[in-house]
Amino acid sequence: MIVTFLGTGTSQGVPVIACKCEVCQSNDKKNNRLRTSVLIETNDKTIVVDSGPDFRYQLLREKVEDLDAVLFTHEHKDHIAGLDDIRPFNYLLGKVIDVYATERVQTALKREFYYIFAETKYHGLPQIKLHTVNNGENFKIGETEIIPLEVMHHLLPITGYRIGDFTYITDAKTISETSFNKIKGTKILVINALQKEPHISHFTLDEAVTFAEKVGAETTYLTHISHNLGLHDVVENDLPSNIRLAYDGLKIEL
Repeated sequence: MIVTFLGTGTSQGVPVIACKCEVCQSNDKKNNRLRTSVLIETNDKTIVVDSGPDFRYQLLREKVEDLDAVLFTHEHKDHIAGLDDIRPFNYLLGKVIDVYATERVQTALKREFYYIFAETKYHGLPQIKLHTVNNGENFKIGETEIIPLEVMHHLLPITGYRIGDFTYITDAKTISETSFNKIKGTKILVINALQKEPHISHFTLDEAVTFAEKVGAETTYLTHISHNLGLHDVVENDLPSNIRLAYDGLKIEL
């Protein structure tokens, strides 16, 4: 399995064009963080988790030529806004894209992308097939088993996913013991770390590190990073050796 980080950033703390902070002015590409999304290539399927506003550019940048499924974590715009950009895969590959989401997220998709679900169809609409994700019910995409994990984004339940020895969680603030037990034993953990300062709905850097140490994965990658966290190399130098900052374009193989 190959995992590519399409984006590791967030709309939280997104700078304006005139921002003069050291992160926004950095020439190091590791500090250029588009909205959070990840590409997972298994033996037989190509899957993405979330399709934010930068989705089209991310797919072009990584030269993604195939797509089978989109998994959604939750319905916030920085995670769903790019769904329309699956159209080229419909057209060029002649396939319907499977979309996996909880019923609540499906309701949001039907509201935001009403034209996809309208009774009257027009030529070129995105072609998707909805599948309902239920916490506690594993499912398969091709040969690969997916384990959904419910975590809390302040008061909003969102879905993380464990795929084999890889666990991907974004926008978490609290994680129940039930979900923690499903994460335990994972070799690669991806968890959000918004900033150093306290935040009502996201792990801070210290909270993410504490959680990562509790899980004890071989390697943890931090994602959903705002520019407020600081420069990639400076922050990473202060982390434990098995905890890294993810960056856009990073590839890992399991």
